[in-house]
Amino acid sequence: MKIEESTIVETNDYRVIIFPASRPFTTKEAKIISEKLYDFLSDWAAHEKALSSSFKIEKNQFIIICVDEEKEEASGCSIDTLGRFMKKIDQEFELGLFDRMKASFVENGEIKTMKLQDFKKGLKEGSISKDIQVFDFSKDTYVAFLSDFLLPLNRSWAGIYLD
Repeated sequence: MKIEESTIVETNDYRVIIFPASRPFTTKEAKIISEKLYDFLSDWAAHEKALSSSFKIEKNQFIIICVDEEKEEASGCSIDTLGRFMKKIDQEFELGLFDRMKASFVENGEIKTMKLQDFKKGLKEGSISKDIQVFDFSKDTYVAFLSDFLLPLNRSWAGIYLD
């Protein structure tokens, strides 16, 4: 069964899995990735029980997968299946979805992503402003995602790099 539209309900506290790309998607890539995600999620199951899940592409660069575990919990095997599927997407479009040694932030209204060591160096040398907002990919619930996905530098995980 193909899902025709995303069914994320803003008030539910879903389990969230975030896949951050190293660059924005092109319009064509976003369309193809969305179609593939709709198809995958329509058949995604844990122990042969369908998972109530959906996704959104946030800021044209981050894939957010939501699972309503009040209906059915995602098992280790189902998470592994999602990981294998996302690795195929990653390889097809060369997105860096599994590169966790990067930082993504907003500076002057523009999303920037760079290697973590370059980010730390830029903060130390002052080539990156202290007035940035930083994305946090560790959020695992939808409520946490909504409230803390993008935070001012000093309130984010990257605040440890401030002098």
